[in-house]
Amino acid sequence: MSEPQSLHCPECQADVESLEPVDRRDFIRTVAGTATLVAAAGVAGATPNVVGALPPAALIHSPGPAEQLVRELYATLSAAQRQQVCHPWNHRIGNAMPTRLRIYNAPIFANARIGQVYTPAQRELVDRILHAISSGPEGYNQLSRQGTFDTGGGLANCGAYIFGNPEQGQFSWVFAGHHLTARCDGNSEPGAAFGGPMFYGHSPNGYSDRNCFYYQTQSVRQVFDSLSAPQRQAAVLNGSPNEGMPSVTFRPAGQARPGLPAAQLTADQRELVAQVMRTLISPYRQEDADEVMEIVRRNGGLEQIHLAFYRQAGGPETQWHFWRLEGPGFVWNYRVLPHVHCYVNIATQA
Repeated sequence: MSEPQSLHCPECQADVESLEPVDRRDFIRTVAGTATLVAAAGVAGATPNVVGALPPAALIHSPGPAEQLVRELYATLSAAQRQQVCHPWNHRIGNAMPTRLRIYNAPIFANARIGQVYTPAQRELVDRILHAISSGPEGYNQLSRQGTFDTGGGLANCGAYIFGNPEQGQFSWVFAGHHLTARCDGNSEPGAAFGGPMFYGHSPNGYSDRNCFYYQTQSVRQVFDSLSAPQRQAAVLNGSPNEGMPSVTFRPAGQARPGLPAAQLTADQRELVAQVMRTLISPYRQEDADEVMEIVRRNGGLEQIHLAFYRQAGGPETQWHFWRLEGPGFVWNYRVLPHVHCYVNIATQA
């Protein structure tokens, strides 16, 4: 088995490690300790009240079509293919945290890309799983970056791996490619939305309408434009937050979070933040949106979130190169410039 490779991100002027070192205990403090806000308003058609009615637990936790497709894919794999793309639930590389829980900017294993391992029929199944974890055609177009997967090799140049056994119990299907880490796990990871931290991005400038996530920046700009001068003073920061796994590790209880607390916003401004939540979660299937809503309600809601807009020293106030929403058990860390990198982690309070 080869070591995971790094992928050169041409807009970053640096190699982005496909595996970023983070201690397992940090992630457990993440996934087990504290919560979130996100879809703090009805996402993908759900109720816009953060603490309002939630779907029945059976709806949230029932395996959806994506999970059934993962089982179908697993059943079609030969013994040789399973050696390449199937791994134990707690697979690790060295002393790192479990491989299934990390963030990737490239296929996890360079010698086990979709085009190298899967038959044409199996590649179609992989694509159907991606469709199934998306909210619909538009959501799929965003996750796939209009079908290009932000790489010259398209889908074939990405990786799709199964950790655990989807026929017998815990499993996590992890899709990893350039600017994308996505999962389907049938709620095998207790309390973790999306089955663990996720990553998405797109190569065009984040302020360009050529970027398929530009609408998310537009949405958060509406929040920024609504802020008063004193609110902006609290919300605008110089420098940059971390990227990758360190950026989504939750802070210990009691540690101050950067930026402006949502509790200090007016009702109208909080509704704008709720709109941001709806837009952020909109590419993903309803089951994942519902799970996020359940976590939000369980952990205190929108008022716990801080908003921070990071600009480079001396840069224009409205041309921030990062914006970040952070609360207990919630991180949405969004890099706008030079292009979009977004790291997300949402988990229930312990």
